[in-house]
Amino acid sequence: MLLPSHLLPTLVLLLGESSGWAWVPNLCRTPSEAMCNFVCDCSSCSDETQCGYDGTSPPPGAPFTCDFEQDSCGWRDISTSGYRWFRDRAGAVSEGPGLHSDHTLGTDLGWYVAVGIHRGKEASTAALRSPVLHEAAPTCKLRLWYHAASADVAELRLELTHGTETLTLWQSSGPWGPGWQELVVATGRIRGDFRVTFSATRNATHRGAVALDDVAFWGCALPTPQARCPLGHHHCRNKACVELHQLCDGDDNCGDSSDEDTPTCSHHMSTDFETGLGLWKLSEGWTRNHSAGGPARPAWPRRDHSRNSAQGYFLVSMAEPGVPAVLSSPEFQAPGPYNCSLVFYYYLHGAETSCLQLFLQTQSPSAPQVPILLRRRHGELGAAWVRDRVDIQSEHPFRVRPARAALGGQAGGPGGPSETPHPLQPQGVCEPGHLSCGDLCVPPEQLCDFQQQCEGGEDEQECGTTDFEPPTAGGWEDASVGRLQWGRLLAQDSGDSGTSGAAAGHFLSLQKAWGQLTAEARVLTPPLGPSGPHCELHLAYHFQSHPQGFLALVVVEGSTRELVWQAPSSNSGSSRRGWKVDTVLLGARRRPFQLEFVGLVDLDGPGQQGAGVDNVIMKNCSTSVATKRDTEVSCNFERDMCGWHTGHLTDAHWHRMESRGPGYDHTTGYFVLLNPTDPPARGPGGHLLTQPQMPTASEECLSFWYHLHGPQIGTLRLVMRQDGKADTYLWSQSGTHGNCWHEAWATLHHQMDSGAQYQLLFQGLRDGYHGTMALDDVALRPGPCWAPKRCSFEDSACGFSTGGLWTRQTNTTGRAAWGPSTDHTTETAQGHYMVVNTSPQTLPRGHIASLTSEEHRPLAQPSCLTFWYHLSLQNPGTLQVHVEEAERRQVFSISDHGGLAWRLGSVDVQAQRAWRVVFEAVAAGVERSYMAVDDLLLQDGPCPRPASCDFETGLCGWSHLPWPDLGRYSWDWSSGATPSRYPQPPVDHTLGTDAGHFALFETSVLGPGGRAAWLRSQPLPATEASCLRFWYQMGFPEQFYKGELRVLLRSARGQLAVWGAGGHRRHQWLEGQVELASSEEFQIVFEATLGGQPSLGPIALDDIEYLAGQRCQLPAPSQGDTAVATSVPAAVGGALLLLVLLVLLGLLGRLWLRKKGGCPSPGRTVAAAPGFDNILFNADQVTLPALVTHNP
Repeated sequence: MLLPSHLLPTLVLLLGESSGWAWVPNLCRTPSEAMCNFVCDCSSCSDETQCGYDGTSPPPGAPFTCDFEQDSCGWRDISTSGYRWFRDRAGAVSEGPGLHSDHTLGTDLGWYVAVGIHRGKEASTAALRSPVLHEAAPTCKLRLWYHAASADVAELRLELTHGTETLTLWQSSGPWGPGWQELVVATGRIRGDFRVTFSATRNATHRGAVALDDVAFWGCALPTPQARCPLGHHHCRNKACVELHQLCDGDDNCGDSSDEDTPTCSHHMSTDFETGLGLWKLSEGWTRNHSAGGPARPAWPRRDHSRNSAQGYFLVSMAEPGVPAVLSSPEFQAPGPYNCSLVFYYYLHGAETSCLQLFLQTQSPSAPQVPILLRRRHGELGAAWVRDRVDIQSEHPFRVRPARAALGGQAGGPGGPSETPHPLQPQGVCEPGHLSCGDLCVPPEQLCDFQQQCEGGEDEQECGTTDFEPPTAGGWEDASVGRLQWGRLLAQDSGDSGTSGAAAGHFLSLQKAWGQLTAEARVLTPPLGPSGPHCELHLAYHFQSHPQGFLALVVVEGSTRELVWQAPSSNSGSSRRGWKVDTVLLGARRRPFQLEFVGLVDLDGPGQQGAGVDNVIMKNCSTSVATKRDTEVSCNFERDMCGWHTGHLTDAHWHRMESRGPGYDHTTGYFVLLNPTDPPARGPGGHLLTQPQMPTASEECLSFWYHLHGPQIGTLRLVMRQDGKADTYLWSQSGTHGNCWHEAWATLHHQMDSGAQYQLLFQGLRDGYHGTMALDDVALRPGPCWAPKRCSFEDSACGFSTGGLWTRQTNTTGRAAWGPSTDHTTETAQGHYMVVNTSPQTLPRGHIASLTSEEHRPLAQPSCLTFWYHLSLQNPGTLQVHVEEAERRQVFSISDHGGLAWRLGSVDVQAQRAWRVVFEAVAAGVERSYMAVDDLLLQDGPCPRPASCDFETGLCGWSHLPWPDLGRYSWDWSSGATPSRYPQPPVDHTLGTDAGHFALFETSVLGPGGRAAWLRSQPLPATEASCLRFWYQMGFPEQFYKGELRVLLRSARGQLAVWGAGGHRRHQWLEGQVELASSEEFQIVFEATLGGQPSLGPIALDDIEYLAGQRCQLPAPSQGDTAVATSVPAAVGGALLLLVLLVLLGLLGRLWLRKKGGCPSPGRTVAAAPGFDNILFNADQVTLPALVTHNP
């Protein structure tokens, strides 16, 4: 059958597998059909505001994104039960999903939408619906990020409603991984109005917490009318411009279907399978079907391409795995020099082993020829219809035969047609997916595991290492679905002087393609791994592009993608052209992972733009590869990382860094650093670990220096791992420990007769986002460690001997038989402490339960040992503390009824030899009584008076625990001489030099509407009058006046503000004092907060002195410092008097201004009066007006 030239038979194919709301008015008066159509008709893009987009006009190619930072962008909750969506940020709502960060910013300052915890006993669904959107182009896709744990929700669903039909674009019942997950769904061409709905369904066994962020519509705008079209474009009936290759391709690219109508496509034959097969012939294994009704098939598309409807028909392969399914076209002839072009859409989703092949069967006069492979696509390409095109030139009549075949036997590199025929091969003797080599059948999980199974190494041949000379391309498979693809190319055929001659033979090159979904091209290896820590990838590459282009290597592990390498930016005018080489450390990774090259260049742009990859070699990737450095646990990081390596299970990584000044590195030179937000990380944290080690003794001591600094830094934890055993937590610290290095150590316990190896792992947990954590001078030696200087009991008993009566306990279930409801370290039920039951049936009256530490090393100077204790309401007896050196001496004793609060105990210790500390509980024989101990700390210097501190050796018992309700921020501790990423006073007040220390808080981290940070004293007894003195500094520019420092009294009755200052003075320590009175036990709280929008500037404290039972004396002013002393009643009286005077003055002034005609109307602009310093007093809900409490 002869057809006219430029024949375009269009085939639609399927490959399946058998197995608080805001609204902003539109100020630009555009027609209703021009609103919410992904085109900014107004210069400010106000016609698209609240259309799932909140921003100014995006640059060309940018998506219409809602990040929920300002409002909900028109998305609204349509739930019909108490299970509902709301706009939230980390910690802002107690019933939220409990996230630590959003996806946009990666911190707790970012916003998202979420459904909170729901405790209903019936199943319920929370639905979030987009605004009404108008028209979507064939290239439109929706990309969003969601957060859900398998225990939280039963099902997630994304639906699209247009006309009377609702399509399910995506549905999942999990399991879902940790952290934010990406979802990309192609919507296809949508005519008229439509809505998108994201829903979460829970049942009685699920909490129901789900979050959604960064919802973006990509490539959804139809082309706009143009007076003239560029060269090589078609002018549509509606004046839009489309490229010539988009004509008669089965997609409405113009928006009015004029590119697909009969006049334009009169010389083309199209088959959409809506009414039948046309001229195509089915063989066994194919059937015509649709998605509406019938049993659900996960691998089937949920809609066809022609109508974008579940009612639309397509062809689907129904063959069993391993059985080819072949479809045959009518006989065609392409006369003369013209090509016959075949355009088709295919769907390849649901299995990595699925394979679609397109064969050319020519009919010569003598005999039929062997089928020629024209196109091969393999693997997972996503739940979308992908366009493709092949051009055929044949001297003889021919047929096109699409076939679904099992993976194996057929060869062909990624991208274009193969140069050699590849007939269909029969199934081998091994099971599908297994590799046959000799007498072996290698299972899929042992292919590409960097461990050779076959004698000839066939199981490791197609695993990424290649020079791209064989047609199989080393196992790299093109997975592109857009205008670019990866394909093998001869260097002399590239037409680029920068590649020809520089690399002989074939290389992997970016080439033009016919897909319509995404711009970038992707090519992937088969599943790999596991890999060892020394695994490297060596490559040669060339890259020439304008700034918007890129060439990158990504590691794909499940739903996560980690960028591990990117070619330096280049442009067509660069003098450094040609091939370059590079090495990428891949490190230790679990199986399965894949390597993916991603590239984007403008092949039609000016200059010779292009990208290519060659000579890819993977070295030292076996987990059995070992070097001498692997046993080097002791390391100062001056030379390299020794035996430590970075884990790649998350996207936050430890980096070896060079010191940036005195005091930054613990010794000199280098250390390892983890910054939880640089580069922007979304994973749970970073891992630094050793290779498996053989123990040298039954006990080993690991010592190290650590640095935890910042107003919201996370947790640093030391873990020991052994095969077949649960992780052993050896040590951990959370939150800031000041801008200085601390020494810590932990004892490792081994069973020498077992021969088991172990790994050490430092986990930097990403539960904070402002600050850094660092490690240096790690040392491992035989024998046990000294007792630790600091113990929170969170990970272990710190070596204490319990005598069988003291126990390490947590109250997570809320059903603990005895002990406080929360610990002191975290002030949560999940925290740990040591407790002893002093009830008579456990510990009779007068009996003693001892808690004895390991040996502490001798002290070079007098030191202070602090601890927190908790006594039950029923009299438990006496808590005694003894120090054992050459002899035993009692240093502390308390006999009292307890309460709800933890209390601070402190003892001065001097010991020239090894010593131990012993806590003794002497029981009183009272039922339901107990004693508990938590948070031991040994510091240099004598113990300070209660609630007093000069901060030279630490915080002196002042607690800077971050509170979730206040934003999880902490006061910090530093000195002017220590380098810091945050501004701080150059000198302290105590010493007046940069060597002195102080407490400080950087308010800029709070963000817009940010909360506060508290510095709390130990519980103090009731007092009729006591004086609190302190020195403070506020480093804000005068024109900003942002920071606020307040003093609160906090007791069981609530909290009371008794002093406050808003400051703008720079580099000046000021004295503050306030007289305190309380009829019950209380705490003093220093609160740092903002009085407006964020501004860079610290609030610092020094030389806090609490004079119990002494009234404040008003000091004589000196050196320009402000000194204020007052009592709370006087403050209230003064505040009321001042308030009355201000009201009277305001009324008189208003009358005078009216007489003078000078009172400004609300619309006038009035110059702000200069600010002044003031002190704020709040008591008994009496608050001064803003004019007094805040500077203008």
